Amino acid sequence: MEVICSYCGQLTKLVQGSKIYKVHNKPYSKKYFYHCQDCDAYVGCHRGTDKPLGTIANNRLRKLRKSCHDSFDKIWKNKHLSRSKAYKWLASELNIPTKQCHIGMFDEEMCMIAIEKSNQYLSNIINTAEE
Repeated sequence: MEVICSYCGQLTKLVQGSKIYKVHNKPYSKKYFYHCQDCDAYVGCHRGTDKPLGTIANNRLRKLRKSCHDSFDKIWKNKHLSRSKAYKWLASELNIPTKQCHIGMFDEEMCMIAIEKSNQYLSNIINTAEE
């Protein structure tokens, strides 16, 4: 599979996580990633495949995606909604099809909106519980 870096247009390389993280005993060391050596942008692969989990991300976008998961995942991990209903809710809030609601596909703007919507949802639950 060919994955082109969306930042510089270069062809990425399929590498093990130890090439990116420079540590061999971390959980990511044996997983595979598409890595742009020019930009240090990368994306992980689905377990046991060379299929990317999302789009190539630079450091800033990776941090935003992590923050997005940190906010959004509380909705389903704390059982406010099931995981599938949480993704349906988020897709509706973002005005995108549920099948396209994958944080690994989000750009910076979409991440920031999803974080805001998730935090508002959680805040409303807390405010409702206090009433």
